[in-house]
Amino acid sequence: MPNLTQPVLYGAAIHFFPQLASRALKRCAHNTKNVMLAMLLASGTLLSPLASARQDTLLVVVESGPNSMDIHGIGANRPAYGASWNSYDRLMTYGAKTLPDGTRMYDYTKLEPELAERWELAEDGKSVSFYLRKEATFHDGTPVTAADVKWSFDRALAVGGFPTFQMKAGSLEQPDQFEVVDEHTFRVHFLRQDKLTLPNLAVPVAAVFNSALAKKHATEQDPWAMDWLKNNTAGGGAYRVTKWRPGSETVYERFDDWKSGPMPAIQKVIVREVPSAAGQQALVERGDVDIAYDLGPRTVMDLGRSERAQLISTPIENAMWYLGMNTAKAPFDNAKVRQAVAYVLPYQKIMDVAVYGQGVPLFGSATDQDWPRATAYQTDVAKARELLAEAGYPDGFSTTLSFDQGLSLISEPIALLTQEALASIGISTTIEKIPGANWRAALLRKDMPLLINNFGGWLNYPEYFFFWTYHGQNAVFNTMNYINPALDSLINQARFEPDQESYRSLIEQAIATVYEDVPRVPLYQPVVSLAHQDNISGYQYWFHRQLDYRQLKKD
Repeated sequence: MPNLTQPVLYGAAIHFFPQLASRALKRCAHNTKNVMLAMLLASGTLLSPLASARQDTLLVVVESGPNSMDIHGIGANRPAYGASWNSYDRLMTYGAKTLPDGTRMYDYTKLEPELAERWELAEDGKSVSFYLRKEATFHDGTPVTAADVKWSFDRALAVGGFPTFQMKAGSLEQPDQFEVVDEHTFRVHFLRQDKLTLPNLAVPVAAVFNSALAKKHATEQDPWAMDWLKNNTAGGGAYRVTKWRPGSETVYERFDDWKSGPMPAIQKVIVREVPSAAGQQALVERGDVDIAYDLGPRTVMDLGRSERAQLISTPIENAMWYLGMNTAKAPFDNAKVRQAVAYVLPYQKIMDVAVYGQGVPLFGSATDQDWPRATAYQTDVAKARELLAEAGYPDGFSTTLSFDQGLSLISEPIALLTQEALASIGISTTIEKIPGANWRAALLRKDMPLLINNFGGWLNYPEYFFFWTYHGQNAVFNTMNYINPALDSLINQARFEPDQESYRSLIEQAIATVYEDVPRVPLYQPVVSLAHQDNISGYQYWFHRQLDYRQLKKD
């Protein structure tokens, strides 16, 4: 007999198939012979056959979903990267490699064709020409042309914020760098020799939009159709978004006329948002879903004891969870205050209680030469009190500690442990939970005094991480408002330094600078984890930390 003391399972059943559950329960309620059926449905037992009824449909659960369909949109969150990645093409993509444990991941050293079937560097090294697939079309059947590529790149430069800064990270800064040679030939002119220019054309921001469709929804006040594209797609990628209910569900269907790669095996993907970790775990263990993605550390630990699901965890390159302090606001404009905070944080408790060991510690050692690397900071309350007194705050102060509620499985326990530790040196904190849909916009305002966040650089180079997070000249994710002209110079030099010995010296100086000034305190390097059923294969880790449905198979 099912265990009806597990309300999470009932909630999961109702969440995933509310109409089916409601109808069945009503039918069964008046018939005592069907009581068992009602109980089985309520417990979730009958969901497994439904989940596997179609071999070409994939059921996925995540903690939170996209807040926009537009990768260029202001405040587009990380799940929005996944929506764009699957529904839009880029000129090129990355190859893949197999890790020692047998899992697969992208290979950032290898670029491969996607919408462009080939490309050629000019003999003088000052430009690259892309030759588009002549048979490629957008989802509405409109042929893809070089004019669409230029419109899309011009748009990324024009809208400002994250997409514009991302283009600049690869020295793509001016519309006149983008040339339509003919209907199927597109040329990019280089401003300078930059090793990140071509890799930058394979990231989500370099998506190619159906310009004719977008222009139909543009206005004089909104020339780039930002309002319409936030809620609609205009792509030609391997999947079409056929249904999107923000906060609940996103449905993708395969675009059978896709020409930019091998036809995906999965025809339909249903992604449901299940914020409850217990709910995710229950659905996986009962076989009610095919994949649970971006799992919390506790769920990974619990599922590790289960024989039901397969687990894959991959360290996220060029990424860290951190505690950030707004250096433009007192008292965090004082380096000694920031250092005091760095010395009082309960690092090991965070690793044990909040992260359950699912990550690479970034504290207590300065000997590692890799990036991201550990700082020399470790928990030392006496040292913290001493630094706080030297900064002029012997009795502490009050502040606000903010985090993304959409990532509360990790953020909230870190916040509570941090709050407790800061109280031990007189710093009183009020915890502010910001809804996931609003978090990116809150970050971009750069007005939060103290925050918990994570950041990962798409391109796996230390100077790329620094360019985004520490550069003082309008760096989008410099959420700490950290201004240091000397550091900016180091970052700029490292980006374009061809000599490896000089490059390494510049990187070491940059790391030493930010770890001394500590505008953000590194906590740990995260992993991205998923659980899948035995009949699912083909998963590949990507730098944007989103699922690519094109590689997945269901046997």
